[in-house]
Amino acid sequence: MPVVRVDYTHVGRRASGIERVTTEQFSGAALAPLTICPFRAPPRRLGIVAAQTVLLPMHAVRHPSDVFVFPGFPPSPYFAFVHRRAVLYVHDLFLLTRRAYLNGAAKYYMAPLFSIAVRRLRYFLTNSQETARQLRGYCSPAATVLPYRPRIRNVFDLAVGNRAERGPLPERLRIVSIGTIEPRKNFTGAADISEALGVRLRRPVEHHIVGRFGWGEDAKLLQRRPHVVLHGSLSDAAVRPIVEAADILLCTSHDEGLGLPLLEAQYSGILVAAPDTAVFREVVDSAGVFIDTGSPLRAAEQIAAAMADGSWRPKYMAFAVANVARWNAIAENDRAEVIGFLSRLRNVSGNCHG
Repeated sequence: MPVVRVDYTHVGRRASGIERVTTEQFSGAALAPLTICPFRAPPRRLGIVAAQTVLLPMHAVRHPSDVFVFPGFPPSPYFAFVHRRAVLYVHDLFLLTRRAYLNGAAKYYMAPLFSIAVRRLRYFLTNSQETARQLRGYCSPAATVLPYRPRIRNVFDLAVGNRAERGPLPERLRIVSIGTIEPRKNFTGAADISEALGVRLRRPVEHHIVGRFGWGEDAKLLQRRPHVVLHGSLSDAAVRPIVEAADILLCTSHDEGLGLPLLEAQYSGILVAAPDTAVFREVVDSAGVFIDTGSPLRAAEQIAAAMADGSWRPKYMAFAVANVARWNAIAENDRAEVIGFLSRLRNVSGNCHG
């Protein structure tokens, strides 16, 4: 019986969102009753590249009936020639649309492979409806594109605690942002907004940023801002008190394929302020405030307007809890659809080579 072989070559380097998607959405438990076989590589970069470019294609030659799923890095060009057996999970289109925000490895290694895969493959899964919509503008009109949105777990073990009982205007405003510090995340813009909000509300502000230091100069620039606290990469347990103590979760990314931390943080009942774009409206729904990230003063006014309602904390807490339930119901339906799709694809592949 053909099996579904999942590319796990990128798993084990760091606890990134892409790794969590791979291990949680493409595990044997998640896709039961399908038989899932992870394909792993050594954690060293050279071993990962060798596994992706040489060993996986060799494995596909030896197992001509198996289906190969790529939930992390784009596949070797070999799979463009066996595109009926390859499925690419697309997290975003940044390798094609946001080249200015890519580091060297992404720009010169991953982007060319991704471009080939998008043009030649016929089966795609995506992390959101918005990513699916964007992808359809680049892939073949005959391609199958299915959303496979991740189920949101309470990874930080968050609780709403006394959030609903806190006063509407704290003496010191605490804002938190989560993500790798790199140009695309636009944390310098977030720092500008948090500073403007403090002025608007006439309150001192602390802006806590949780995430590893990536490429670019943003981390150095943020270290010079007196109201910004850079925590670096933290364990899930260490993230919990920062999020629970915060009043607002602020996201200012220039673009996202999904925005997973926004959903994960909502287990705390926190108010989310995010850019007014399609993907954030899909993810946050009515549980957030949508802001103009290009204008710190305008964004501060939009957040302050939401906080003007004396009951804003319990209102948005209820919205957050309901939004997580809404999203997880959608994700469960996606999972059932994907299991059926992979099962049919595996059976077709097996019949062609039986």
